[in-house]
Amino acid sequence: MPDYKAPVKDMQFVLHEVFNAESIWSKLGLEEVNRELADAILDEAAKISENLLSPLNRSGDEEGVSWNDTVVTTPKGFPEAFKELAEGGWGALAGAPEYGGQVIPKMLVLMFEEMSYGSNIALGLYLSLTSGAALALANHASDELKEKYLPNMYSGKWAGSMCLTEGHAGTDLGMIRTKAEPQADGSYSITGNKIFITGGEHDLTENIVHLVLAKLPDAPAGSKGISLFLVPKFHVNDDGSLGERNGVSCGSVEHKMGIHASATCVLNFDGAKGYLVGEVNKGLAAMFTMMNYERLSVGVQGLGLAAAAYNGSLDYARERLQSRSPAGPQNADGPADPIIVHPDVRRMLLTQKAYVEAGRAFAVFVGQQLDTAKFGEGEEQARAAGLVELLTPIAKAFLTDKGLDCTVLGQQCFGGHGYVREWGMEQLVRDVRIAQIYEGTNGIQALDLMGRKVAANGGQNMGVLLQEMRDYAESVTTAGMEEFTAPLQSAVEVLDSLTRDVLNAAKNDPHAVGAASVEYLHAAGYTIYAYMWARMAEAALKAGDNEFYTSKLHTARFYMKRLLPQLQALATSVRAGSDVLMDLPESAF
Repeated sequence: MPDYKAPVKDMQFVLHEVFNAESIWSKLGLEEVNRELADAILDEAAKISENLLSPLNRSGDEEGVSWNDTVVTTPKGFPEAFKELAEGGWGALAGAPEYGGQVIPKMLVLMFEEMSYGSNIALGLYLSLTSGAALALANHASDELKEKYLPNMYSGKWAGSMCLTEGHAGTDLGMIRTKAEPQADGSYSITGNKIFITGGEHDLTENIVHLVLAKLPDAPAGSKGISLFLVPKFHVNDDGSLGERNGVSCGSVEHKMGIHASATCVLNFDGAKGYLVGEVNKGLAAMFTMMNYERLSVGVQGLGLAAAAYNGSLDYARERLQSRSPAGPQNADGPADPIIVHPDVRRMLLTQKAYVEAGRAFAVFVGQQLDTAKFGEGEEQARAAGLVELLTPIAKAFLTDKGLDCTVLGQQCFGGHGYVREWGMEQLVRDVRIAQIYEGTNGIQALDLMGRKVAANGGQNMGVLLQEMRDYAESVTTAGMEEFTAPLQSAVEVLDSLTRDVLNAAKNDPHAVGAASVEYLHAAGYTIYAYMWARMAEAALKAGDNEFYTSKLHTARFYMKRLLPQLQALATSVRAGSDVLMDLPESAF
């Protein structure tokens, strides 16, 4: 399997030269987070990813998790690696400081997440689920619950999980059957079954804190009757010590296409004691704090694995000798030329490079909005919060769709060796595939974008994003930027027109939003990536002429000329309307 190489230099380029992150953090009152600290975190994260996580990736996939009479055992080396991550404070980067967390901006945390997922997604999942659960508790739990649970979750002594899905209720959570019975001591008795629970049971920590959606006996029907509960694997005594086992157990683990070392569990709650988080019947809103965190995190999974595939296939393309270049021998002393001389191999490599590097910039852009929404004030904060709502489904879906595309291209560069297990590329394809499915399938993300985030408010937040991109393209004065701003401006106008067309169609067609949603999300993704590439090209032009910046400019050109034109085809597809989808009788399928 190719050795994981953390893209630290490119991360520094995006943070410092494209976004001037230190200036952003200073304006948000985060002066203690400067470039020196950021680079130190990136360097240490790279060491952890390359030397601790990556060596366990293939062995973890081969061994997988095992289940025996409710007990789940993770692969060899995982408990020790998780402990080292916890002791290094990697699970508390963005936590509430009053309970042991660190105030590290999301723009920077996302870079660590990319490295952890790219080097070992299965192990990274245990940490990210804990961080997401802690975020939900920090925002919605009582002070008593925060004090009792958050310090041990931030320290990595305890883990967290998210328990939503049931066998009959996936996207439609209003159908859940798990019950919560009020008890005399103020707690609740939780009974029901949950499936697809990542990290629902394992041997990495001494306790697991489950966040469980359930309904009270008198709850309103549908999603308006859902409440959120904290259900610990082991009861926690008043002095913080662990008590008896709670009434929650693992009935089995799923046998999956990928992420074999991640325990995906069926959990049975049999009168388990739980504690209300937030308000009765408002649990879905509280859980969305964690879900939205995980959705962006899943997008970064797609990015991390795509980056790993690109690095592996690039190394292979430089070493593998096959045939001669169409322009004549490039490796005259060898029997053949390295395959990187061939146009189609370059097409595959450049496509990966263009998507990965734009995706990294996009992730940091979303992180900037999250930081501003959290630490900013007034109109700036409100604007950022609106953009977070808009961009989250795009980040989750587009990053993971392109993540699969890139891992497949990376595998293809290896030819037959890419299909062979020992080379590691097929694992990247298998592992990234789930990212398009969990935390809300990408089709659901597209429907959320088109329906809730665009149509529901008349495209208000989309208008803000479109105007930002317009303003940027019109205000750039750096010499040589016309070749990048012109296609960006054209793309913005296409997306703007497409938005208005779908909104108008939706006035008379109930299927218009659903029919347009996936292609519309991709159209938004391609346009945003054009914005990211324009900004990266400007930074490269300002920096001067060396190999790194020349590579940026060439990749920007490739994106604008060879990938961005797909936007036109997507727009044509969207404007075809819903009739071509809906007019066929079901019996005719």
